[in-house]
Amino acid sequence: MPKIYLLDVTNRDGVQTAKLGLSKLEKTMINIYLNDMGVFQSEFGFPTTRHEINYLNANLELAEIGVIKPLRLGGWIRAIPGDVETTYKNVPKIKHLNLSISTSDQMINGKFQGRKTRKDIIKDMTNAVDAARAHEPESIGVNAEDASRTDIEYLIEFGLAAKEHGAERIRYCDTLGYDNPFTIYNAGRILAEKLCLPIELHCHNDLGMAVANSIAGAMGVIDGGQDAYINTTINGIGERAGNADLVAIILAILKSKDTGKKYELGGSVKLNMAWKISKFASYAFDVPIPINQPGVGANAFAHESGIHADGVLKDPENYELYNYEELGRGDAEFVETGRAISTGEYGGISGFSHVMSKLPVPIKFQNREKANEVLELVRYANVESQNPLVEDQLVFIAKYPGIAKKLLTLTPLEG
Repeated sequence: MPKIYLLDVTNRDGVQTAKLGLSKLEKTMINIYLNDMGVFQSEFGFPTTRHEINYLNANLELAEIGVIKPLRLGGWIRAIPGDVETTYKNVPKIKHLNLSISTSDQMINGKFQGRKTRKDIIKDMTNAVDAARAHEPESIGVNAEDASRTDIEYLIEFGLAAKEHGAERIRYCDTLGYDNPFTIYNAGRILAEKLCLPIELHCHNDLGMAVANSIAGAMGVIDGGQDAYINTTINGIGERAGNADLVAIILAILKSKDTGKKYELGGSVKLNMAWKISKFASYAFDVPIPINQPGVGANAFAHESGIHADGVLKDPENYELYNYEELGRGDAEFVETGRAISTGEYGGISGFSHVMSKLPVPIKFQNREKANEVLELVRYANVESQNPLVEDQLVFIAKYPGIAKKLLTLTPLEG
């Protein structure tokens, strides 16, 4: 039976959200957490963007040494041969690519201003797939941007051409959140049946239906006989009104009525990572988790109404579909109100050594020289993020100082 796989795009769609962003170390931590959670793939960045190069290569190095494994790391580029060649010049070891091009008449006319026709779109896409295939990547996905406003017959033609040239998946992009669960179910099923390829569902939340549309689209794809790949972002952070929230998608698959019986998650997804990954993304993006966010919001397990409080005290299942402990919640949270010593861009060796010695697994350095080397990297990481580093970031830098240095190195064009 086909299954649903999670392909998270926080490090691509999330970071290109207006007014938001992540440092390269924060993006790396997101990949590590996605890996630990059991997510299938992370769209980890832009291989044609110069300031991403060191970060992308450093993360592929982490994959080689088993720190980020088995999570797949995929790059997003435009479906033009020039982007393919730039990608392999910048990031030669990249193994997974998604090539994106607009397919709707609105985009063809509104973006390309009459310079391209439908035939040109397919020609550009197939030329790009051919160029990528020459580098022998492990997987190539082709993205139909604005697919939900694209004629279905043209989408089929587009998808068949991609398949003929060696694409393994087609991404159906509901770029403007235009679909509803019924229309995207039908589109997903038709494409799965006609293309005989796995289909990705990339849904935006402009009408508040990104999670529902993603689930319905995946159901259509599976009913059409193919694996479905749902694109997610942590806490739903994405352009405009956001994307399908990772935790909400997992909960909907596992907990909604009859869904899990027929539409199964592929791989071993660890729901108990939900709280940790959501809290980190909230901290790194500096965007509070909404109080009513499924699973991880402050009110997700809060009960005040007399009837509800009475019912949940007698049996939590009276008013809770799932237990807070399943999401990794339950530990008390404390705010330091007395003496606090942190380490940052202006920190010294004494305060830094104190902080590292107080970690859950204390880190002690062989000598002062080694401590100073790691402290210098911590300072640079703090300059880049403008946030005090969390424990996992400090541990990462101490364990992998060479890779951390690459993450913190930006190389502008000369001249």
